[in-house]
Formats: sequence, C-alpha cells, structure tokens
Amino acid sequence: MPSAVLDSVVLVSALLTPGGVASDVVRQARDGAFTCCLSDEILAETRRVLNDTPRLRQRYTYGEEDVQAFILSLRAAARLVTDVPPLTGIVRDPNDDMVIACAVAAAADYIVSRDEDLLSLGTYEGITMITPEAFIALLRGQR
Repeated sequence: MPSAVLDSVVLVSALLTPGGVASDVVRQARDGAFTCCLSDEILAETRRVLNDTPRLRQRYTYGEEDVQAFILSLRAAARLVTDVPPLTGIVRDPNDDMVIACAVAAAADYIVSRDEDLLSLGTYEGITMITPEAFIALLRGQR
C-alpha cells in the first residue's frame, strides 16, 4: 500500500471544495486506500490558513467548528509522524521544507501537492512529488 504526505494546500482545498479532487484524496485516506502521513506542523498550518485567511472566510461558508472537526478527522485518518528531522533549504519556501521533512521521517512514497516549488523537485530522496489528480489516477490503477 502506498504512503503519502498531503500538504496543507491539498488539505485546505479538501475542506473548501467537498466534491473536488483534493477531497477525494482525503476520502481515499479515510477509506484506507493509502497510508496518509501528517505531522503536527502540517495540521497547524492547515488550521492557521483556514482560520486566519479573511479572503477564504468571506468566499466559503465554514466556521471554526468546521475547521476543528476537519482537523480531528484528519488526525483520525492519518498516521501522525513525530520526530520530524529539521530540514531547511530544500525548496524556496521554508514552509515546504516541513512537508519534505515529514515525508522523510515517514519514509513516504509520495508528497501530494499543488505547490509548484514542491512539484518542480520531481523527487527527493526517493519521494515522488505528485498532484492530487495524478495520485488519484495512481490509486485507481492499483485496484
């Protein structure tokens, strides 16, 4: 069974667009189609973006209770990775280094992201960067 780290962009999209591809990826994690690996840092960034971005709060209808329930559901569906190594300078955006560090600590096969900085790496230490669309296609192909 493949393992993957989902970055916060994918997680935010999953909450905001329930019928979208990112939401499908999270549903697949809950259904056990792959091992979803997350860290406290990724969950904290997801919570921060959802709670502290006025543009999102104005455009989408959700409250802090929805965010809390979503984070709790992610914790229940994921393998929480601890002892994440301090990696820095891997990609341009320092926030992306924590995603790579989580994947390294988890020995994950994939990082699922829409972030161009991550995707442009292609691979890092055997971890493949992949879009949600490509990851869903990969999961479907393994059935």
